Amino acid sequence: MKRIFALAAAATAGSAALSLALSGGTSLAAGRPHHAALPKISVSMNGKKIAVSGALQSGGVSIVSTVTREPQGAPLFIRLDPGVTLAQFIALLQSSASSDPNNLNGVASIVTDAQANKGTSVIQADLLPGQYVAFDSVRNNPSSWPHTVFVIKKAAHPAALPRPAATLATIEFGFRGPGTLRDGELVRFANHGFLVHMDVYAVARNHAGAVKIARLLHQGKENQAQRLSVGFGTFAGPLSHGSYQQLVVHVRPAWIVVACFMQTQDGRDHVLLGMERVIHIVK
Repeated sequence: MKRIFALAAAATAGSAALSLALSGGTSLAAGRPHHAALPKISVSMNGKKIAVSGALQSGGVSIVSTVTREPQGAPLFIRLDPGVTLAQFIALLQSSASSDPNNLNGVASIVTDAQANKGTSVIQADLLPGQYVAFDSVRNNPSSWPHTVFVIKKAAHPAALPRPAATLATIEFGFRGPGTLRDGELVRFANHGFLVHMDVYAVARNHAGAVKIARLLHQGKENQAQRLSVGFGTFAGPLSHGSYQQLVVHVRPAWIVVACFMQTQDGRDHVLLGMERVIHIVK
């Protein structure tokens, strides 16, 4: 499933192997540290390998991604459910069930899925103890995704994430949260639904253009919507039920359209069911 946002972005992941990271885009959104200092987890990606190090502990953490030798990375953290082995998880990825990320239910959860442009970017997350697999999921072929495994240990005193200025949440089938976000504020992007959802966006020339883009997306006219858009980005790639990440939004004042392109079991994109929304970015 590669749609308007993915086609216009420099690099995204496809629907194979759970559509785990449709998280390409431009540099319109990037996270930087905000408020209280948090334990730091470092992620390095160079297109061929991914490494995870630092404060591998539960609770609030700052995930700092450094990308070299590729224009963009897409760090993706998956937590295995208690009792699930790495071999069981890999077997699922290699099976026909991998075509639907919702088949992870009962096996693993997509905890974070971020856009990471070349250089350094930051998101914040609240991690549970357990075994994790990290992918750099930016390439189209999931079989070529660099990956590594690591363990998040239970912290004696887990850090609390700073309270965001706003929360934009996905549900079945829509977005909940404010219609206005501020450039430079800390925003939480959460999945409050039971299905896997994502939060990608297109930038419009003006309010009227955003309204038209949203209408065209809802009608399934993605090519027309793409021609009206002047930029694209990702706030959160596919996330499992209950997962969330937060970042400082850096999008110049504009009208944007957020959307989810995950698919139902009958093959319909969620955007066709109402998962598109016009949002105003202001100073």
